[in-house]
Amino acid sequence: MFLTLGTDLTGIDAPARDFGFLLHKNPARPQAIDVTGGSAHVFYPEATDERCTAAVLLEIDPIGLVRSGRGKAAEGFTLGQYVNDRPYAASSLLAVALAKLFRTAMNGRCDARPELAARPIPLEIHVPALPCNGGSDLAERFFAPLGWTVDARPVPLDPELPAWGDSRYVDLRLTGVLRLADALNHLYVMLPVLDDAKHYWVGSDEVDKLVRAGEGWLAAHPEKDLISRRYLAHRRYLADAALERLVEVDGEELAEESSDEGSVSLAVERRDVVAGVLRELGARRIADIGCGEGALVGELLKDPMIGELIATDVSARALIRAKRRLHYDDLPDRQRDRLRFLQSSVTYSDERLAGLDAVVLMEVVEHVDPPRLPALAYSVFRTARPAAVVMTTPNSEYNVRFPSLPAGNFRHPDHRFEWTRPEFETWCHEAAARYGYAVEFRPVGPVDPAVGPPTQLALFTLGTPAEAEVAR
Repeated sequence: MFLTLGTDLTGIDAPARDFGFLLHKNPARPQAIDVTGGSAHVFYPEATDERCTAAVLLEIDPIGLVRSGRGKAAEGFTLGQYVNDRPYAASSLLAVALAKLFRTAMNGRCDARPELAARPIPLEIHVPALPCNGGSDLAERFFAPLGWTVDARPVPLDPELPAWGDSRYVDLRLTGVLRLADALNHLYVMLPVLDDAKHYWVGSDEVDKLVRAGEGWLAAHPEKDLISRRYLAHRRYLADAALERLVEVDGEELAEESSDEGSVSLAVERRDVVAGVLRELGARRIADIGCGEGALVGELLKDPMIGELIATDVSARALIRAKRRLHYDDLPDRQRDRLRFLQSSVTYSDERLAGLDAVVLMEVVEHVDPPRLPALAYSVFRTARPAAVVMTTPNSEYNVRFPSLPAGNFRHPDHRFEWTRPEFETWCHEAAARYGYAVEFRPVGPVDPAVGPPTQLALFTLGTPAEAEVAR
């Protein structure tokens, strides 16, 4: 089993042999590690200032694979666990080997050449024998949307007997200008997906691996459903969980990439702005409605002045993931006592949320069907009736500034709508007047003179007692 990764660093002020720093493998010294059923080797067929190519050779012992419990017999063929293509064709075995060999590179880290690790570089990848359950067209559909130029040529069953036709293998060559970390993560996911098989049991921990490797690209991929199903061995419940997490992790950031190199993402800036508004309000009892995986809750939990945090979401799975992300079970007793998780829908009145200092709806309202917006307003402003409400939502006018977002598309596949600034302000003024709140608006992110900020924030504060009584 064989794979090569090469670069010439054309147009980049660095010698090609610096590729070894990115891979954390010295071109002058071949290296080997033990893997399931065999060993993996890294060596460099060429390493000059002009070109550098790293090769991965995976030696698999079919008998050793069976003894490890990872061999799998083909249907109707008892010796299939010993006589098969696993030693020769790229598969999940190679994907796991890549992860072990280049774990640091896959994470995008290179202390010796950090600037090179962070930037796209010219890359060439060659996999001579890749099982492709779906043919060469499927390889094109999987890799081309990621920025690769794909050359997937079917391997004939026998070159001397063309009448026999093609095998299920392709000779795959990928060329493109991408970050090395992204390229390795693409391979890690796609090798077993194209083979449509794994050499180990697929359980819930594989969802974490897919979300980690697919972060930043899989949620936007046109074949994300098929990729997720195949990667997770066609276990629908696992694929659904992975897709939901990918949307939550990446969905808002698919189009929200900052145009300024080195600046923080809009998602991080949004959390910081909302946390700053809550500090400004002096809020001590806060509910994050539609908390998702708990990113904002984790930020607020750092503030010792906040005495009570309530994290709500309509999805029980989201709450479970939020607890896992926040390491809830490992928190000190004092921290756990400050934090509660509640399953709740923003469109239904919930007395458990009544009378708080502040309620946050961060990137929530646009996920609600427009006919349900009056119910949202009633449950938040009338039933819960906090002293303040902080609401953020995308500014649809800014969408034209996202090169990766096709015209007419929303930023997130689950958005029911996206408001312009006048539309958002009109809705907020009407809700504030109906329920006795004052409202002000603030930008989040860089303000474009023509289209405004990428995110718009409304801060509602409860009016005087007389105004509030009239609103009742």
